[in-house]
Amino acid sequence: MKHRLDQFRRRAARYLYRDPAGICVKGGVLSLSFDDFPKSAWEVAGPVLADFGIKATYYVAGGLCDGTNIGKVQFSERDLQEVLQAGHDIGCHTFSHASTLGLSRAELALEIQKNAEWVAERLDGYRMRHFAYPFGDACVGAKRYLGQQFLTSRGVTDGHNASGADRNNLKAIGLESRRLPHYDLEAIMAETASANGWLMAYGHDVERDPTPYGCTEQDLVRVIQTARQAGLAILPVSSAWSMICSSVD
Repeated sequence: MKHRLDQFRRRAARYLYRDPAGICVKGGVLSLSFDDFPKSAWEVAGPVLADFGIKATYYVAGGLCDGTNIGKVQFSERDLQEVLQAGHDIGCHTFSHASTLGLSRAELALEIQKNAEWVAERLDGYRMRHFAYPFGDACVGAKRYLGQQFLTSRGVTDGHNASGADRNNLKAIGLESRRLPHYDLEAIMAETASANGWLMAYGHDVERDPTPYGCTEQDLVRVIQTARQAGLAILPVSSAWSMICSSVD
């Protein structure tokens, strides 16, 4: 029964309490992101991003620091500092990587506050402006609260974001080796460019033998190259959002 209820709540979040965004970026834009984040998302993906001269967004759950998740070593404080120093975004992913479906409003607020304080203490007061739902679990109550706390919140519903997209539950594609073969990346990138839209891609670990939620270095390179061929700009979430807001103004 709980499983069915959670499915209903996720589906309801796609249609209720929407906050439409006027997304219109000439030629389209791609934002790459890494959730949690595993150490390989920095040690392996970082040099790839640097080689291409692009920046990404790392959605951080402070409670995972120096731990393991799905059998993979997670980031360290030094990794986090290096990510920021390299010019990448830091976004919020709750403190304990908790699904919003199981949190009351007060519990969600505590998760956000604890993560904000944890990150600020280690990054000289850095304030996170963007959020990604752990497990992609968005619900209406969480959207109401998070919409007041963050400029955007990203979910995991497949697709690109065009004019009228919900800023509190943005669509994305999975940067995952198990899923990438089933995407027509060329078509997705071309549609994003044609719609002057915003394509977001989320991943986790980047390794030769990734988890079901990660990808290989070659997968990451292919996504970047395909985006470049489609003429998409590649920007971190904060820069893409600033560009979107500027186009609306």
